[in-house]
Amino acid sequence: MVSDRKGRGALQGSSDEHAFSPFQARGLTLKNRLMVAPMCQYTAIDGAANDWHFAHLARFAIGGFGLVMVEATAVSPEGRISYADLGLWSDFQITPLERIVAFIHSQGAAAAIQLAHAGRKASSPVPFRPEVRDEDKLSIGYEDWEPIAPSPVIHSESARGYKTPREMTLEDIQSFKEAYVAAVGRAEEAGFDVVEIHAAHGYLLNQFLSPLANKRTDEYGGSRENRMRLLLELAQAVRAAWPASKPLFCRISATDWHPDGWTIEDSIVLARELEARGVDVIDVSSGGFDGASIKPGPLYQADLAARIRTESDIPTAAVGLITEAREAEALLTEGKADLVALAREALDDPNFAVHAKVALDPSDGAYDLHAPQAVYAVRAKDKVLRKGAYA
Repeated sequence: MVSDRKGRGALQGSSDEHAFSPFQARGLTLKNRLMVAPMCQYTAIDGAANDWHFAHLARFAIGGFGLVMVEATAVSPEGRISYADLGLWSDFQITPLERIVAFIHSQGAAAAIQLAHAGRKASSPVPFRPEVRDEDKLSIGYEDWEPIAPSPVIHSESARGYKTPREMTLEDIQSFKEAYVAAVGRAEEAGFDVVEIHAAHGYLLNQFLSPLANKRTDEYGGSRENRMRLLLELAQAVRAAWPASKPLFCRISATDWHPDGWTIEDSIVLARELEARGVDVIDVSSGGFDGASIKPGPLYQADLAARIRTESDIPTAAVGLITEAREAEALLTEGKADLVALAREALDDPNFAVHAKVALDPSDGAYDLHAPQAVYAVRAKDKVLRKGAYA
């Protein structure tokens, strides 16, 4: 499959292992089409990355992934999902991210960052620490604040930890856009190759898109065109601030899985508009709102990525319970996506990419994706045990 369209990476070379063909977008070429999706670690204090974030992300670069993406990183303090989220609202947060980017690059991988604002889902509990004792608050950087959102509608009346947000004024919307663009500048200073706009999972930009959360009657609410307005304005501003040689991704929830919510048909329209404003890849997820009827299972979001790719003619990343090398390969060879993103499976197996290469490539060269510190030992092990290319 070959395309000369901007952003659509051709499956190059004679190898049948499409997962390990290069992907090109603008001036960036990824060594393969396996990427690590952003995963919140809830381990930061005052938004700053630390040794846990370094170790968490470094292992994916060692594990052979072509693109490693940093978790949802808030563009303002009140935009954090929780008090323990990463942020990029201040210059002091650049240096620890710089260290992470440099190591990812040293392993031949590209580094991405997802910039985000949680909206009405902000100031929520850390999943593995739902209750915080008073004596622990200082040591973990605990904070609590009033969320802001398109409309003063709580995310959930039944789930614990959510607050009724304050409705954003037009001044708030402008401040959000300015904070976002400033964070893009810091991402560039840190050396990132890709910025991803987070407009999925029921967070702020997704809240503006969805009629489930957006009850506004001004130019940012009501019609689909109005509900898309903020994301499209932001995409245009980010594209202008981000170097022209570097790709811009946007993660969307392709459907709310709710009869009164955002639909895949809406997403196809949105994807076309995002592409027109310089977005290079749509990272296709789904859901994020209370009352959704989601039935997760293997590859349950892949067809959403395929529809957007086909009907909008923009490269997509597929994500969602992709756990096998041959599943990832099939998504690419069948034209359902241009990139395959893993989250929980990567947590479980940070070496998924090197394992996938061995599983898909019967030659001795299958081991070349391993870091040099490991390849000679792993190859020797498999020769003795007659595994992998030596089975």
